Amino acid sequence: MNPNSVTNGFVKPVPTEEEQAKIEEVRKLLGPLPEKLSSFCSDDAVLRYLRARNWHVKKATKMLKETLKWRVQYKPEEICWEEIAGEAETGKIYRSSCVDKLGRPVLIMRPSVENSKSVQGQIRYLVYCMENAVQNLPSGEEQMVWMIDFHGYSLANISLRTTRETAHVLQEHYPERLAFAVLYNPPKFFEPFWKVARPFLEPKTRNKVKFVYSDDPNTKQIMEENFDMEKMESAFGGNDDSGFNINKHSERMKEDDKKRLTEMENVASASLDSLSILSVSDGTASNSAHPSSQDVSEDEHQPQRKGSVP
Repeated sequence: MNPNSVTNGFVKPVPTEEEQAKIEEVRKLLGPLPEKLSSFCSDDAVLRYLRARNWHVKKATKMLKETLKWRVQYKPEEICWEEIAGEAETGKIYRSSCVDKLGRPVLIMRPSVENSKSVQGQIRYLVYCMENAVQNLPSGEEQMVWMIDFHGYSLANISLRTTRETAHVLQEHYPERLAFAVLYNPPKFFEPFWKVARPFLEPKTRNKVKFVYSDDPNTKQIMEENFDMEKMESAFGGNDDSGFNINKHSERMKEDDKKRLTEMENVASASLDSLSILSVSDGTASNSAHPSSQDVSEDEHQPQRKGSVP
């Protein structure tokens, strides 16, 4: 790819002629779309789906169609802070005030402080956090960073049902959004779990996972190379000891909600009936991120046959 001008420190790639041709092929296969869905089919978005499907046009189009159908049913952009505030109280997932050296948003994840037994509630909160991170991407950027803090993590925190749902949503509806993920101080017992789960992740996703240990200078260097450690939380070896504050975080999220909802005001909602390109069994809006999901109070943490890491 040939770079164009630098925006906010980024060199945004320009699609090659071959890549642009594939984008146009996808557009033709998609056909006309309602305005609300067209905004999710920019050239950058189509490229993410093409990359996720190794540039196979028909597979990328099918994947994108499924996401459009999901967005109409699930309405992720309409989830507001008041709906999910209870899930957020412990700071199990939140957008950090720190960004990486490229200005990309950082999602902090702390699985040890899970405070809900509802799989649907957990996934809906995850979707809210993903939408918020996407909303805060700098101009020219498509990806974010995940930081997973394993402090206090135990076998009781392993929930493969939630993990499967998480992997499904992230891989199918947010492809190529992950720049890299840092697993910070994972316990020894996590290693065999990772070996079992790893095959269920796509190869490109697996390669973006970085293990960092606070007592290992070699892996600590990963942090220094990617972050301003003066602004990084002390929990990750940085010098910011302010920690998670639910009140301050709540205000940030409410402000972001206002901005997003204002932008949506003049855009007509899309309905399943208006989408001739999508094959759906019925027009009932689903409250699940995954059509086959059923909400359960999750207190089972025993290993199952399939799964993947958060």
